Amino acid sequence: MSLKERIQDDMKAAMRAKDSDRLSTVRLLLAAIKQREVDERITLDDAAVVGVVDKMVKQRRDSVAAYQAGGRQDLADKEAAEITVLQAYLPQRLGEAELATAVAALVQQVAAELGRPPAAGDMGKLMALAKAELSGKAEMSAVSAAVKRALQG
Repeated sequence: MSLKERIQDDMKAAMRAKDSDRLSTVRLLLAAIKQREVDERITLDDAAVVGVVDKMVKQRRDSVAAYQAGGRQDLADKEAAEITVLQAYLPQRLGEAELATAVAALVQQVAAELGRPPAAGDMGKLMALAKAELSGKAEMSAVSAAVKRALQG
């Protein structure tokens, strides 16, 4: 069963259970998936669906921070509940040690290609590889921080 089919099944289950909060979040997710499919005239695979979910989680985290800064805890709580629903569709995230190991392997790969240890100017090349390799497995902000640490030390 593909991730998209699982999300559709979860929408039906939320309808049957009359879980309106979960249902609205799953409907938003399906709408975002469908919008991207229509815009790009493609059918999204699981990796692309994970990308959509990841983007929605990031948007909601930004909203939570904005609502808390504005003193709207009720709206921040609603966004946090949506994050919880959306995270169920994301794969298991890499831990900090696993992320550091993956980044170290990428640094070695780039060093072999360049014939020298990568410098700070090679961050773009490393991030492009990291994005291709770790997208959906880790937050890109954490990947960026790990790449910076690897380049410094």
